[in-house]
Amino acid sequence: MRFEKLDAWRRSARLSADVYKYMSNNRDFGFRDQITRSALSIPCNIAEGFERGSTRERANFWYYAKGSAGELRTQIYIGQEIGYLDRNTAQRWIKESTELSRILHAMIQGIRHR
Repeated sequence: MRFEKLDAWRRSARLSADVYKYMSNNRDFGFRDQITRSALSIPCNIAEGFERGSTRERANFWYYAKGSAGELRTQIYIGQEIGYLDRNTAQRWIKESTELSRILHAMIQGIRHR
């Protein structure tokens, strides 16, 4: 199997692309850089973990991805509060990043209990 087949990777890559597109014209370079980095970190860590040799390494990288999903959610809440994100986009991204956290948790539990 390849990491590209993982639902979590596909969904997080799509979310990351959405964040990049939405934030492309934001002039607050610090905020834009931070939110796009945390969004990009999710699929990258899923892929890197998948390519690792041991289940322990895989779980570690998937924990990093889960942490990045939490970081992204925090930035979404703040972005909405300061007017950088409209309510509908923020809610959609929060829902998706929350679901990704749940999926990653299940993936981690699944490989730790083998």
